[in-house]
Amino acid sequence: MDTPPSDLPAGALIAELSHRAPLEGGNTGVWPGLTIYRFTSPAGPSWEEIQSLSLCIVAQGRKAVTVDGATYQYDPFHYLVLNSHLHFQAEILTASPAKPFLSFVLQIDPSVVRQVTSDMLERRTTAFRHSAAEDEPAEPPAFVSALDQELAGAVLRFLQSIEMGADRRVLAPMYLKEMVYRVLQREQYARLLDLAAAEAANNPVSAVLQYVQGHLTEPLTVADLAEQVSLSPSAFAHLFRDVTGRSPYQFVKEMRLDRARELLIDGQFAVARVSKEVGYGSVSHFISEFRARFGVTPRAYSDAHSLSRELRTQRGD
Repeated sequence: MDTPPSDLPAGALIAELSHRAPLEGGNTGVWPGLTIYRFTSPAGPSWEEIQSLSLCIVAQGRKAVTVDGATYQYDPFHYLVLNSHLHFQAEILTASPAKPFLSFVLQIDPSVVRQVTSDMLERRTTAFRHSAAEDEPAEPPAFVSALDQELAGAVLRFLQSIEMGADRRVLAPMYLKEMVYRVLQREQYARLLDLAAAEAANNPVSAVLQYVQGHLTEPLTVADLAEQVSLSPSAFAHLFRDVTGRSPYQFVKEMRLDRARELLIDGQFAVARVSKEVGYGSVSHFISEFRARFGVTPRAYSDAHSLSRELRTQRGD
């Protein structure tokens, strides 16, 4: 269960980081702002500091980061993002000589983040969203999200392109921007749900988001959603894509799968029940789409979190 989601051969990210981290502890110098870590036993907590927005990914093992009194744990199924200018404690929770802890922290130049964010906003901005920016809550210092195939693939392509020569000059910056885009895209999706309640009176798309959240167990078509805001299906679909960057179908599917992930982590329902709870009529279809999104089957995902809970219970965490 220590292999991260990827459409490339199993263990590719583990092999890539192992190759680039021959020394115990932090290995630097491969790329500006990139530190690759190897530990053969649990370690810490120790104090660390970053200056720029940082992407933290574990290929093997488990790590905890504590910022402002809040602790964030992440593993091969989840990545951590830290905001800029943070002083925090880091602890290696799971590591052994046979399966060393392998991870990286990439501090990303703010100009790259601004460029990608600008490109995203230019495409997504509509009159309905102008009033939301003033009321957006302050960004949290860190967040943990599920590592899906799109981000895992971009990470691996980036690491494979930074050796030297033309790939490092041409491809690595492209893959770096793709990683930033994937992270912002996923978190932008989450923020849309947070903004829905405040915007519902003025933004038909936000009203639909609220509706979908309350009706995930039901079949939902574009026509059904358009009817909620008195728009034609074609006009609604066009507006929805302008605001969210996705088709209504893709967005609803992501909402269903993210909710399924939460239920599997909770561990109260079997896979068939989870499938029903998030509106899938076919369990096999649910399993296929979950694996496409997160790189593992729902059962494997649930088992991994069940094992993690048992280990924490045994340690008294």
